[in-house]
Amino acid sequence: MVVEAVRGARVVVTGAGGGIGAALARRFAAEGARVVVNDLDADAARAVADEIGAAVVPGDASGIVPAARTALGGGVDIFCANAGVGTGGGPEADDAAWELAWDVNVMSHVRAARALLPEWLERGQGRFVSTVSAAGLLTMIGAAPYSVTKHGALAFAEWLSLTYRHRGVHVHAVCPQGVRTAMLRSTGVAGDLVLAPNAIEPEDVAQAVLDGIAADRFLILPHPEVAGYYAARAAEPGRWLRGMNKLQRSYEELRAKEAGQAEDTGVAGQAEDTGKAEDTGKTGQATESATTPAREGEPA
Repeated sequence: MVVEAVRGARVVVTGAGGGIGAALARRFAAEGARVVVNDLDADAARAVADEIGAAVVPGDASGIVPAARTALGGGVDIFCANAGVGTGGGPEADDAAWELAWDVNVMSHVRAARALLPEWLERGQGRFVSTVSAAGLLTMIGAAPYSVTKHGALAFAEWLSLTYRHRGVHVHAVCPQGVRTAMLRSTGVAGDLVLAPNAIEPEDVAQAVLDGIAADRFLILPHPEVAGYYAARAAEPGRWLRGMNKLQRSYEELRAKEAGQAEDTGVAGQAEDTGKAEDTGKTGQATESATTPAREGEPA
């Protein structure tokens, strides 16, 4: 069924070189929209655009609105702020990691809205789709910069909706849990424990977004069970935190076990060749999976 709000609409999708973003771009195009595909990876963006007959505007998602508007013939009807970065660690993560997460996960949304709102308010119509994450409603173990900035992205989407809905601006916050993308594969032990068991395909997220637009629903939950977790967090925060801390302890045990296995591998290898343990990279892999940024959609 074609969603009337999408047919013929001029749509921009950031971080659309793969993952959720590519699935959104394909689905919007299939519904009859005119699409601009954006990604930091110009080749990936161009491949998706060529596949669906869309325009391509590669580069940083923060500043693409003017070029996208031109590519679409002078206007944007739907903007999907999908580009994001998964930054792990806690307070020990360096300032650069925190700044990157803040810039991509929050400020790119702010900059897009700043560029789009004058046009939308003048004509009394526009739609902003923010790919947040269930981490924006809940949290993500082992990933403070990601969790904090996804909460910020949700807060900004809420603010946009309550401020401008009476002036024709529709806002949607998309909050999936695990989605089978490059970002999920980069999350290591935490992703295996929390996200992988119930992971869905990017196309499932795209379907949920189309359904949410059709129903004009602010909160779009590709994993419906997240609504219950969110309600429990609000109703009994102490109980929810105890449950999350139990999950944190399981995460720490799994990481310690993984590190121990890597050390055992290193000892065995060292007897044959002192360089083999370093070459496997296994000890570092457990740490890097929680600290190395992976981009959503761009790589959700």
